[in-house]
Parts: sequence; C-alpha cells; structure tokens
Amino acid sequence: MSAPLEDITILDLTHVLAGPYCSMILSDLGAKVIKVEKPGTGDDTRHFPPFRDNYSAYFATINRNKQSIALDLKDEADRAVLDRLLGQVDVVMENYRPGVMERLGYGWDSLSAKHPQLIYGAVSGFGHTGPDAQRPAYDMVVQARGGVMSITGEKNREPVRVGASVGDIVAGMFLGHGLLAALYQRQKTGKGQKIDVAMLDSQLAILEHAIAITSETGVSPGPSGARHPSIAPFETYHTQDGLMVIACGNDAMFKKFCGVIGKPKWAKRAAFATNLARCENVMLLRRKIETVTLAHPRAYWIELFTASGIPCAPIQTVAEAMQDPQIVARNMVIGMPAPAGQQPFKAAGNPIKMSGLADLTSAGPAPLLDGNRAEILEWLDQKETCKAPAD
Repeated sequence: MSAPLEDITILDLTHVLAGPYCSMILSDLGAKVIKVEKPGTGDDTRHFPPFRDNYSAYFATINRNKQSIALDLKDEADRAVLDRLLGQVDVVMENYRPGVMERLGYGWDSLSAKHPQLIYGAVSGFGHTGPDAQRPAYDMVVQARGGVMSITGEKNREPVRVGASVGDIVAGMFLGHGLLAALYQRQKTGKGQKIDVAMLDSQLAILEHAIAITSETGVSPGPSGARHPSIAPFETYHTQDGLMVIACGNDAMFKKFCGVIGKPKWAKRAAFATNLARCENVMLLRRKIETVTLAHPRAYWIELFTASGIPCAPIQTVAEAMQDPQIVARNMVIGMPAPAGQQPFKAAGNPIKMSGLADLTSAGPAPLLDGNRAEILEWLDQKETCKAPAD
C-alpha cells in the first residue's frame, strides 16, 4: 500500500517539540522529512533525558523516520545547500521567533517569490502578528496565559500544568492540519501559502466548554479536578480499593446506570432527573454514588459496568496504559531502533488508522546529527538532474 504523503518532501527547520511533533505525524503518513539542525549541538532535545549511552530517548521518539543535515544558516556554503533544498521540497517548516527568517533572507515573501509552489509552515509562541509576537514562549507559558491552567487541578488549590505538553503538541497538530489543507489547495491552484500557528491561539481553541460557560454566564470557570463541569456523573469515584472513572453522558445513560447499581428510583428524583439538575446537585450525587461503589472493589465495578455498557475506566499509570490489551492491539506502542543494536526504544504509535495505509508497527530510527548529509546531497543531485531542462 502506498502512503498518502509519500510524494511530499518536508524541509523541517523546527526544533524541540511543536514543529517536530507536526513533522513526525506527517512522516508517519509517508512524507519524507529532512531535518535541518544546528552544527555541533543539533536539536535541543538531543540533550533532554532520559538517555541511553548519551542518546536521548525523548529526541528519538519524536524524530523517528527523519533525516538530518546540519546547516549554519549564516554560512554561505550551507546557505547554498539550503537554497538548493528549498527548490526541491514541498513544505518548509520553522519555529523561530517572528522576523528571524526574514533577517536570514528566508522569510515567506522572499521564498514565495522564488518558489511559488512552496508551502511555508510557521509555529511560534504568539504568532506572527499582534502586539506580543516577539515575546518568547514555552509550553507552560501558553498553558498559563491561554486559560488552560486556570481550569486544571483541584478546586481551591493552585492551578497546575497539564501533565502532557499540550501547549506544544496541540500547536503541532494544528500546524499539521494547516499544511495538509494547503497541500490540498495547491492541487487546485498550483500555489503555496503561509501557515501561521500560534501556541497561545491553540490553547484557546481547546477550551470548548470554558469559553461557552464564560461567554454565557460572565463568570470564568475554575478548576474542577476530575469532574466535567457540564456533565454528571462524569468524574472519579472511590471504590473499596481505589478510584475509578464513571461517565454518563446523557439522561438515558444515567437511568441505565441507576438500574445497574440497584438504585432505579434515583433517575426519577427531581434532583437527578436531568443532566442540568445533576450538575446543580453534583456533590450530593457523588456522595450517594460512593455509598454504593465503596461496597465493592474497583475490579467488580469495572466488570459490571463494562458488561452493561456503562462508560468506565480504571485510572492507569503510563506503564499500565502501555500494556493495555486495547492499546497494544491498536499498535499504539511501537519499537524503534536504539544505538548499537540495544533493546529498541518504545514510542507511541500512529493514532491515525487508514484503510489504505499499513498500520505502523515499528518505526525507523531517529537520525544522528548530520547523519544523512551524503544521502540528502545525493538525492538533491538526482532531483536537480531530473528537473533540469533538456538542451
């Protein structure tokens, strides 16, 4: 089976996470990714733990299946190589602060004039417009400023950062969407365009319930712990030997839940009959549910609810999740080569399952710094030879 992006080549000047996460997704879908790195040091994440023989597992898992060439964008010989590459690729990606690429002579205006079909993807903390475009940002900065931290954590406690780097990862995902849309439009127009994604914008874009609540009530929601602010019951509940998640997304599901736990009359009580009423009486509802769930171990309830079609789950550690039979069956934990033939690194698989694309069961290695220079230059020579006009 052919991969959907197998004829697409991406020149990736990004580093750390947002941009590399985007190019990882596109690589998993078949794109050829040429990673441009700083000579000597390379991507910052090459120096992020955990390490195995001085090789970063963090870097490896985000940069699988890519090629690396080290280029100094202020060196004339390296700039000549970059200029050649720009003439042969479909997409160029960067995550410098706005204006840096312009000062180097590689801004959107100059590149689009030379290469009208080129698609330019930029991801930055605050975007390329607005009063704070020049400010630096990291994941935690945009989680804080974008409102995500204000609704994360326990009530009456200090806000906390989401455990995964959603500031970077969500921006990388949105950049991927934008690049795919631009590639599709280029098929119709023959022209590329610039995609400008801000990490801060991307945080606002995932505040679906919080924006609705704030705009309608005039009051910003605060952290609600594990509880969903607009649905009940939809949170963690104590059992005899630990916590579990129960989620009833509508009135019919709640009625079914009440029958399963032997409390069918609850669904008819005015305080619980509708989702709105349950949200208004959520603490009372939680206490009543836990008088039932505390009578048996978690495994008992998981088995009972699963058999009855009630959405539920144990709260698993990452190690437990990586061994979950459903996750394993979906190839969501894959191996990829490690240095010197050691035990393979483990990485998350590709969650995009396509009928025309073989599922990713293993991945190629992340590149050594500048490790593909000869291969890339040979490929470049071949592309230029094929593109050269006949005498």
